[in-house]
Amino acid sequence: MAPRASRGRVRFGEYHTWYRVTGDLRSGLTPLVVVHGGPGSTHDYLRPLDVLAESGRPVVYYDQLGNGGSTRLPGRPAEFWTPDLFLAELDNLLTGLGVAHGYVLFGQSWGGMLAARHAAGRPPGLRGLVVANAPASYPLWLREAARLRRELPPAVEETLRRHEASGTTASDEYFEAMRVFYDRHVCRIVPWPRAYMASFLEIHNDPTVYHAMNGPSEFHVIGTLRDWSVEECLPDIKAPTLLISGRYDEATPATVQPYADLVPDVRWELFEESSHLPHLEEPERFQAVMTGFLKGLDAPAGVVGEG
Repeated sequence: MAPRASRGRVRFGEYHTWYRVTGDLRSGLTPLVVVHGGPGSTHDYLRPLDVLAESGRPVVYYDQLGNGGSTRLPGRPAEFWTPDLFLAELDNLLTGLGVAHGYVLFGQSWGGMLAARHAAGRPPGLRGLVVANAPASYPLWLREAARLRRELPPAVEETLRRHEASGTTASDEYFEAMRVFYDRHVCRIVPWPRAYMASFLEIHNDPTVYHAMNGPSEFHVIGTLRDWSVEECLPDIKAPTLLISGRYDEATPATVQPYADLVPDVRWELFEESSHLPHLEEPERFQAVMTGFLKGLDAPAGVVGEG
């Protein structure tokens, strides 16, 4: 029988954060709190992590402010949307759900950077950290995105540059050229899985946060995050940390390497058949890796979990 799910909202100042819990927070197992990417996406594409709740471990999802079921704020200026805002929202959610005393954090893409910054504050309840498909800095991300773009067919790259220069990135032609990059480095499953499409369409229908902080596409970052980095705080992370990335990931090994170099207690799993979404592209191996890591966190001192 599939674990039961509950939904609700946590007040965040004058706003609300929507959440979903798969499983029971009273189960006795440390909950896995899932921080989605974007910024400006939703939790939907990460819902396959529900499989991890089949062992009895609750899995907590939420939609970050400005998207999905959380408070929408389409009129707010770009300077409103800051990493500090989303860090405060995460802290508020953990407290509101009563799990701040003990939790594991899973952050994917932008959510991985956010989770790393949170972990660097050494919150006493953090039992483990998963940084999935996340760069350590946007300058690194942009450098590697430029390299990946040079490997695209020349006509595709010319189309992208022409529309970016003229400010017509909302055109159908730009979208079709963008899909070439996405199909190589974001999700290699064609057609895209429904879970990913749900989040993709959420951004398309309300791009307020994504455009303000990121820009018109994954590889054309002109928003407020273009210079943001978590590299300087990585040595402060004390929680056991699992890195996940894909062989064809837009978060290339060069963008992930600082985590491996600077986080004191870390191991890195590279998914050979995946790009940016190993939980969708290699679900069986993803489940095995995650289950092994989580068992290791649950095991008494001196006992190694199976993986």
